[in-house]
Amino acid sequence: MHRALRSHQQQLAGVVEAIATGQTELRDILAAVTPGGGKSLLPVIAAARLIWAGIVERVCWIVPRDSLRLQAEEAFADPNWRLALDHAVSVRAAENAPDPCRGLQGWITTYQGVAAAPELHLAEFRKQKTLLVVDEVHHLPAEADPDAPEEAAWSRAILPLLEHAAVRLLLSGTLERADGRPILWLPYRRGQGARTREVDLQAPGFAVIGYSRAQALAEKAVLPVDFGALDGEAEWLDEERRRTGPHPVSGPPEVGRAALFTALRTGFAQDLLRRAFAQTRDLRTERRARLGLPPGETAMGLGKLLVVAPDQENARRYLDWLREWLPKGQADTVARIATSDERDAQEVLAAFRLRPEPSVLVTVAMAYEGLDAPSVSVCAALTHIRSRAWLEQMIARATRVDFAAGPYETQRAVVLHPDDLLFRKFRERIEREQGTLAREKARRRQGELPGLPEGMEREAPIIPLASNATAMHWHRLAPGPEFAAARPEHARPEETAPAEAPSVRERALRSRIGQMVAAQVLEDEGGLRIPRGAVAHHAYSAALKRVMGKGRAEMTLAELESTIAWLERNRIGDHLHLLEGDPRYGWSVRQRRFDFRTEG
Repeated sequence: MHRALRSHQQQLAGVVEAIATGQTELRDILAAVTPGGGKSLLPVIAAARLIWAGIVERVCWIVPRDSLRLQAEEAFADPNWRLALDHAVSVRAAENAPDPCRGLQGWITTYQGVAAAPELHLAEFRKQKTLLVVDEVHHLPAEADPDAPEEAAWSRAILPLLEHAAVRLLLSGTLERADGRPILWLPYRRGQGARTREVDLQAPGFAVIGYSRAQALAEKAVLPVDFGALDGEAEWLDEERRRTGPHPVSGPPEVGRAALFTALRTGFAQDLLRRAFAQTRDLRTERRARLGLPPGETAMGLGKLLVVAPDQENARRYLDWLREWLPKGQADTVARIATSDERDAQEVLAAFRLRPEPSVLVTVAMAYEGLDAPSVSVCAALTHIRSRAWLEQMIARATRVDFAAGPYETQRAVVLHPDDLLFRKFRERIEREQGTLAREKARRRQGELPGLPEGMEREAPIIPLASNATAMHWHRLAPGPEFAAARPEHARPEETAPAEAPSVRERALRSRIGQMVAAQVLEDEGGLRIPRGAVAHHAYSAALKRVMGKGRAEMTLAELESTIAWLERNRIGDHLHLLEGDPRYGWSVRQRRFDFRTEG
C-alpha cells in the first residue's frame, strides 16, 4: 500500500496505524501540506483504518465551501484508491437535515452548515465515536475578530465538535492566518520575538505531519511553475480628481498600488488575458497533436485556463473579452463564469473539473482554494490580493499533475501576473522554495519566517483611466531531480470509470422516483381511475411516503433503491386509502368508495 503513497501520506498512515493498534494515546493530527500536495487523500487513509479498527465509527469532514463537498465525496469514492487502500468507506455530502450519514460511514458539511445548525451536528457526535476532519483549519480563529464575525461564528460552532471527536485530523496549507490571530485548537508557544507566538510542533498529544513544496517537487507530486511577469503603465484620477501618471505597475508602493488597481480594470488586463489565452491555445494544440486528436476534437488532458478576476463586474468583462476571441459557435460552452452571483456556479465548477468543456473558467474567489482540477495548466492572476497564503492557493490550481496529459516531464504550470512589487516578492519566495534542485532547506523557526504585507484590502478611491502592457519577463525553472519514491500508481482517469458520489446517486434516484410517480399518475388519469387535476401528483407522493414510512428527502441510498423496486411491482393507486381522513386529498377517499368511471 505504501508504495503508492507520497511521503506525507505514508507518515499519516504510520500515525493512524499506531492509534489503531494502541501504540499511542494521541488523538490530534495536524497535517501542514503545501497547496496542491494532495491533502484530500489523508481523510480517506485515516477513516479507512480507524473505522476498521473500531477506534471510530464514523467520519465527519468539514470543508470551507459548498463547492468542495462533492470533491470530498469523490476522494472516498475513487475506485483506484479504494482498491489501493482496500477500503469500503462511503460518505455523503449532507445538508442540515436529520441523519446526515443516511446509512453510510460519514458525512461532509461546510463551516457555514455547522454554524447554521450546530446542535444537529453535535448530536451526531454524541451518538457515535467520530473522526473529525477540519479542512483548511487556518480559516478558524481561536480569538474573536470584530472584523470577521462570520469566522468567529464558525469557530464557536465547530469547537464543541472538536471537544467531542474521538480523533481529530486538522488540514491546512499554512500555519498562519493573514490577521496574525492564533488558529483554533492548535497548540502555541512563545515566539522568538517579543509578544510573538508560534505553533508548538512538539506539543504533547499532537502528531504533526509536514509536506513542503520542495518535497512535493522532488516526489513529482506538483508541477514546477513558469511565472510570466507583465509590466505596464497606468493613468488615473486621484482622490482630488487630478490626472496622475503614467506610472509603472512595477513602481514603488506609493504609486504601484493605484497603478495595479487601474491596470486590472483597463487595457493592461485585456493584454495579460490575451497572452494567457494564447498560451492555453498553443498548449492545447501541442497536446492535441501529441495525443493524436484531430483538430477540433476535445478531451481531458489538453489543458485549461483559470482566470482569477478582482471582482464580479470585471469577471464578467473578462468573460466577454474571452468569448470575443473564440469561434461564435463555441464561445458559450468553452468559456464560462463561476461567481457567487451565478445560479449555476456549482454546476459550472463541476463541469470545469470533470469534463473537457468548459476549458476556460473566470472566477473571483470560488475556485482559488481546494479546487481539484488537474487540467488547469495556465492561470491568469488578475487579482489585487497579495496575501501569501491566498496566492499560494491560487497558483496551486495549476500545479496539480494531470495524469491524462502524458508524462510528468512534459507538463508545467504557467502563471501570468502583473509585475508589481508585492507579487514579485511572493514569486521570489516560491522560486527559492522550488529551485532547480528542489533541495530541502534547514527548518527555520516560525518566528523567523518572512511575511508579506497583505497588500490591497481596501482600494484607494481613484478613478481608473487607462493602462497598457509594456514588457513580459519569464522566470522559468526546471523540475527537481529524479526521485526514487513512488508516484501514485493508480490508473489514468480515462482508463477507469469515475465512481458516482453518494449525493449524486441520491439525486438521480430521487429524480427517477419522481418520474415513476408522475408516470403512474398519468396512467391512472388516462384510464379514468382518478380525476384529472394538479393535486393528483401530490396525493400519490403522499401515499408513497406513507407506504415507505418516510419521504424521499430523508431516505438513505438503500431506501431509495427499495422504493424504486417497490414502484416497479406495485401501483400507488391501490394504496390511496392511506390518505383517508386527510382533507387535502379528499377526492382519493371518494375514489375508493366508487369507481370514477361509473360516476362519469
